[in-house]
Amino acid sequence: MARKAVIAREKKREKLVAKYAAKRKALKEAGDYEALDKLPRNASPVRLHNRCKLTGRPKGYMRKFGISRVTFREMASDGKIPGVTKASW
Repeated sequence: MARKAVIAREKKREKLVAKYAAKRKALKEAGDYEALDKLPRNASPVRLHNRCKLTGRPKGYMRKFGISRVTFREMASDGKIPGVTKASW
């Protein structure tokens, strides 16, 4: 489990990116890079990092499910993810 502060920081960045998305797009289209430079750093979507929605783990993230590989394996074994079965041949 990731520290609560790290998870909170990431959520704060997500809110900031959403807040400034339209303004960033307008400034980019206008080519006004000086005004774009004055926006908060965390308003840039590049600064976001995918994290597991349940544990906050930053590595081994599976985009399709939004969780880490470790959490995915536990949930799949318990049958909590519909349509996912363990491979056997």
